[in-house]
Parts: sequence; C-alpha cells; structure tokens
Amino acid sequence: MRARFPLRLTALAALTLAGGSALAEVRVDATCEIDSAYELTLNERSLILTRKLGEPKAIVMRQGRMFVDDRWVTLSADDARRIAEFERGTRAAMPEAQHIGREAADIAFTALGEVAAVLGNNPDRTRTHVEKARKQLDARLANVVTPTRFSGKALGDGIGEALADTLPIVMGELVGGSVTAVFSGDLDRFKRLDAIDAKVEAAVQPRADKLGLRADALCQRVRGLDELDNALSYRFAGKPLDLLKVEVKPSQSK
Repeated sequence: MRARFPLRLTALAALTLAGGSALAEVRVDATCEIDSAYELTLNERSLILTRKLGEPKAIVMRQGRMFVDDRWVTLSADDARRIAEFERGTRAAMPEAQHIGREAADIAFTALGEVAAVLGNNPDRTRTHVEKARKQLDARLANVVTPTRFSGKALGDGIGEALADTLPIVMGELVGGSVTAVFSGDLDRFKRLDAIDAKVEAAVQPRADKLGLRADALCQRVRGLDELDNALSYRFAGKPLDLLKVEVKPSQSK
C-alpha cells in the first residue's frame, strides 16, 4: 500500500466520501499528484518516514542530520542543508495541508447533506448525522495535522471512522426515500432528483474551485521539496532515496 502525501490523501479520501453519480461533478482540482512510498510522521524533534516494503525501511531527519534504518549517516555539507530545508519545508506545509483536508471534508459532507435533503425520508435526522460526523472529522484533522505532529495512519483512521458512522445511515435514508417515492408515486421527488446535480454543484463547486487554487499553491511548495530530494547526493545501496514524486497534471477546464 503506497501512502499518499497529505494533500493527495485528504483530497481523495474526502471526495470519496461524496462519491456517487449524483455528485460526479463536484471536483477539487490541483495541478499535481504527490506520491510517496513512505508513511510520514512528525513530532517536535523529528520528521520520520517509514515503509513496510522496500529499503530503507525508516528514515529520520533532525535539523540537518539523517538516521537511515539503524544508524546516523554521514552527509556532505550540501546534503545536510538540503535535509534541514526538507524538514523545515514539510513542517511549514502542514498548516495548509490541514486546511485543505478540513475544507475538502467539509465540502464532501455539505454535498451529502444536500442529497439527503432531496431524497431522504427524514432529511433533518440525516443532516444531524452528517453534521455530527463532519464535526468529528474536523476535530480529528485539527489534532493530527500540525507543524509538529502528523500521522497518515491517524488521518486515514479518522476519515474511515467518519465514513463508517455516516454512510450507512445516509444510504439507508436515500434508499428508503427512493422506495417510498416509487410506491407512493411521488413524482415531485423524482423531479427533484433530476435536478440534484445542479443543486449540489451550485452548493459546493465554488468552494471546491477556491480550494483547488490553494491546492495548486501547495503543489508548488511540495515541488520544492521534491527538488531537494532529487538533489541529494546521498545514496542508499547505490540508489537515491526517492522520498516523494510530484507529477504535474495537464490543466483542466472547470
């Protein structure tokens, strides 16, 4: 399993929350995809990268020093500077990554609430569940993504818990509402369903577009980290560390 850098992880997970054909037009576009084979953890002293497959298994960066697997390694002066800049840059990117993740999740929950209002038998009850899950996830994101603390696992667990608690309830309401509409001949509800794409897009797409601009700016920051990574002269078993990859995507029309 390849762990994603916060931007990619949070945006994809939050948009998965808003999955389904009715929400297919809700997008948070960024001009890059950021990928890493490592799980990232931050604490007050160090930046820690770990993985189960491949070598090295663990890398610790601490103020220009680097620990690889089982020992502190000797770095050139230039590499020590690059490692220090990589750690500082990663910490500096965390507040923006947190904002993007929280906003993407909030957009997704807003979209769910709009769908529930149209199709559910009990929109108020469903919205209450959605709002509760949104607040729980927002609190989790606030706690796990900071300049001195980040855990991809904790972030993924928080999103998974929100999904597990909310989606069955929402889907049950939507299925129940659809069945009720079929047996009662509620044509008005089906007409509202036809208009749901436009309703959802009007509710959340402007926010998604603004968030996409911030994601683009974060992409530029992470490209700088990728350049530092690529410039390292240090080799492990004769190979570069290859800490992350940034792939620039073609521009997409909104």
